[in-house]
Amino acid sequence: MSTQPKLSEQEIIALLLKRDEKGFNYLYDNYAGAIYGIITKVVHLKEYADEIIQDVFVKIWKNIGQFDAEKGRLYTWMINLARNTAIDYIRSRGYQNEQKNQTIPEFVNDSEQYATVTNVDHIGMKNVLSQLKGEWRELIELAYFKGYTQQEIAERLDIPIGTIKTRTRNALIELKRLLKDYR
Repeated sequence: MSTQPKLSEQEIIALLLKRDEKGFNYLYDNYAGAIYGIITKVVHLKEYADEIIQDVFVKIWKNIGQFDAEKGRLYTWMINLARNTAIDYIRSRGYQNEQKNQTIPEFVNDSEQYATVTNVDHIGMKNVLSQLKGEWRELIELAYFKGYTQQEIAERLDIPIGTIKTRTRNALIELKRLLKDYR
């Protein structure tokens, strides 16, 4: 059990802005599991997720000055950064070429090797998401946990893109309200 004192979001941000490693270490110790979980929802393979999480924390360290508390919470900013980094990674030419070079038996026979166990719910996100309407929850899960674009969601659900955009916006507004109540 950690004896590390609990830091507020403002204290963490202040430490990171001062380039204090204490802030970075606290951030990693307390948020790496959740961020890793988001990454593995998009990437699925542990070896890639391990590489991406390093990239994400480097981006957080280098780009903390771009964080705007007026637009949202630090956790939300980090999760979006992780999700976008993972999506960029799987869309990269190198990743796509590597996937083409994989033989099918590797994935079929060794599926246990590639399995990842993720527990991102220690922050209670499933509980918060369960309060959303079913159609909104599905959109959030597809977009933020599975890495689908709005166009891909529209095609998958056979719903017009405009409807997807409207529902996603409404879902995010409601999620924001729920998260404010959750604090």
